[in-house]
Amino acid sequence: MSTAQPENAGAATPGPRILLYSDDVDARAQVRLAVGRRLRRGAPDIEWVEVATAAAVIAQAESGGLDLLILDGEADKVGGLGLARQLKDEIFRCPPTLVLTGRPQDAWLASWSNADAVVSRPLDPVELHGAVAAIVEPSAVTR
Repeated sequence: MSTAQPENAGAATPGPRILLYSDDVDARAQVRLAVGRRLRRGAPDIEWVEVATAAAVIAQAESGGLDLLILDGEADKVGGLGLARQLKDEIFRCPPTLVLTGRPQDAWLASWSNADAVVSRPLDPVELHGAVAAIVEPSAVTR
């Protein structure tokens, strides 16, 4: 009888990698709190990649390995809506994007930005968590 185990037997399944862009540290904390540590019970922890500049978003998106980009549409200098459109136009196989808008009436802007999902402020934790899970659960399997 052999006691050999497969090479990855003890390795934990990596959690989803989610990039979170906002120039406001409090907004980033609010999103992380609303989404939670993991997408469901027993799932691996989310790996958050927090960035505060558009240049950092572009660099991370180009490097790959991300399951979702959450972009703050209210960020100063470069808003998440315009940035989402730029990423979708310029990056081959751009990760899915979820944009946060300032109000529900801005949903048409999210459509223009080619975002995969939109959540408006004030953030509803149940809605945000559900939107993230709907996008990430299928894409984490194919990463």
